[in-house]
Amino acid sequence: MTDSPKPASPSSDRAARLREALRENLKRRKTQLRGRAALAAEGEGESAGAERALAAPSGDSHR
Repeated sequence: MTDSPKPASPSSDRAARLREALRENLKRRKTQLRGRAALAAEGEGESAGAERALAAPSGDSHR
């Protein structure tokens, strides 16, 4: 004896679509945040290098 699956009600279809859309949205936002964090880390490294270059005395400019 096989039980045939019940047809999904419109409200459960909607809930499933909403759940999937929210899951995809969360994945996309996490990916964006990771990318922004990586860019910020690169930017901090570059600005720290520039600050060190400005702060480092060079013997030629003070003569």
